[in-house]
Amino acid sequence: MILTPVATIGRSTLALLAGIGSVSLFFFRTLAAMLTPPFYFREFAQALITIGYNSLPVVGMTTLFTGGALALQIYAGGARFNAEEVVPSIVAIGMARELGPVLGGLMVAARVASSIAAEIGTMKVTEQIDALVTLSTDPMKYLTVPRVLAATISVPILVAVGDSIGIFGGYLVGTGRLGFNPAAYLKNTADFLEMWDIMSGIIKGAVFGFLVALIGCYHGMNSGRGAQGVGRATKSAVVSASVMIFAANYVLTELFFTA
Repeated sequence: MILTPVATIGRSTLALLAGIGSVSLFFFRTLAAMLTPPFYFREFAQALITIGYNSLPVVGMTTLFTGGALALQIYAGGARFNAEEVVPSIVAIGMARELGPVLGGLMVAARVASSIAAEIGTMKVTEQIDALVTLSTDPMKYLTVPRVLAATISVPILVAVGDSIGIFGGYLVGTGRLGFNPAAYLKNTADFLEMWDIMSGIIKGAVFGFLVALIGCYHGMNSGRGAQGVGRATKSAVVSASVMIFAANYVLTELFFTA
């Protein structure tokens, strides 16, 4: 009775370490597969469309409303200190540094990580992955590498587009609802927004895209048998990818903006 809590903590710790080790091995296997031929361009092109182009509407709508809401919140907070004029600059910096990459990554995680995990998990349940091995096709090269590369390339583009749409959302609210002069709003945005603010968000987008696709492929490849196994893999992929995005965002912010 006394040792039961200790044993529970020990089992949880061992399971956590085993999971970290398994994901690390999958990461290194993916990197090795990227560096050696063959490369499946058709699968890569399809993944670009699925992950990048098809995710644009949800990312655009999310960042548009977030930019507008951010402008309202900053205006309300700044009014307490007679600092309403900071709305354009804070909206631009907040969208470029944090909200654009994080929201874009989360939307892609919700849409893409679940889709990848479900697709690959279903292929495993129906023994299509075994069929690829029988045909002398490496599943890592055929399934994982194209999706990971496509996400790493397309998510930064989504982040850049999302930043622009989010800043535009703040502009619409600032000029139409809060009474800002359009020319002055744009000038404040351009004066305070630096190139590193934009580039840091794009770099974050590349890291988030890599993590989302990697986690989705990992859970799909390691899904259990049957519909319940695929369902658990899909749920775990979304949760894991979301947590990894927040953790990576903190680490990258610490590296980029800590003097």
